[in-house]
Amino acid sequence: MKLVYSILRVVGLVALAIVLAEISLENNDKYAFEVYPFLWLIIGVVFLIAIAIEISAGALHSVLYKSLTPEARAQFDLTENSKKEAKLEWWRKAYKNLLDKKPVENEGEIILDHDYDGIRELDNNLPPWWLYGFYATIIFAFVYMFKYHVFDGTTQREEYLIEVAEAQEAVDEYKKNAKGLLTANTVELLTGETDIKAGNAIFTANCVACHKVDAGGGIGPNLVDSYWILGGGVKNVFNTITEGGRPGKGMVAWKTNLKPDEIAQVTSYVLSLHGTTPLDPKEPEGELYVDPDAHVEQVEVEMKDSTSVEIKMGYDGE
Repeated sequence: MKLVYSILRVVGLVALAIVLAEISLENNDKYAFEVYPFLWLIIGVVFLIAIAIEISAGALHSVLYKSLTPEARAQFDLTENSKKEAKLEWWRKAYKNLLDKKPVENEGEIILDHDYDGIRELDNNLPPWWLYGFYATIIFAFVYMFKYHVFDGTTQREEYLIEVAEAQEAVDEYKKNAKGLLTANTVELLTGETDIKAGNAIFTANCVACHKVDAGGGIGPNLVDSYWILGGGVKNVFNTITEGGRPGKGMVAWKTNLKPDEIAQVTSYVLSLHGTTPLDPKEPEGELYVDPDAHVEQVEVEMKDSTSVEIKMGYDGE
């Protein structure tokens, strides 16, 4: 029994140290032991110290016990046995009180007059543990009723919807900041020099065969004018490169060859070429596109002739 108590004390001390570490250290929704791995070393030291204390206490107890005279040792054993017996008696009483049943020899006191073919019925009391649990459920029911039906507390359905909304916000924020999870709805125009250079390299490696080096158009359409077959602007161009052009005669889908952040870079590079003058530009194709998100000062309208106009939109982020 002493060994069991020693093990429980050691485990309890280590558990207390772990709980204190989790409570007292800032961990940003992570376990403290993930953020601060050195805590495992501290817990190991606490564990060894706890074992050393238990061994030392046991050794001291053994030395003191052996130093007693035979009479004193007998008296000590008698006292210890009395304490153990008192503890066992307390547990026996507690168990008996929780059941509150009559001993078999006293069942005659609670026999009812009912007789079913010689079978007699006992009028036992309900076990107190069950009765107290029943009372607790009644109290809980009243508390629940007043909180959620009288004072309009947050219902389980409302809590679920709130948590779903919070989770969706967290997912949207993560997708917004994670380049690898960009979509046509979350992509934004990149204006940094590094991204534009990366887009240029991707364009040169994959797009010049159809659109030419200066994006003036060859097999594919002219990419520097204001006319777009599947819509202009960063979101439409990103979606076209990702999913491909018109079925059967358009550009292939590049989502299997390029990562979303790479598609965003080449999209931004293409849009940065808007308004430049290619060496041998192809005639405009598609429909005139005006970015609905562009500022008024970014849009420049130029009359080409009596039947067409050229609209230039700034994509420099200013």
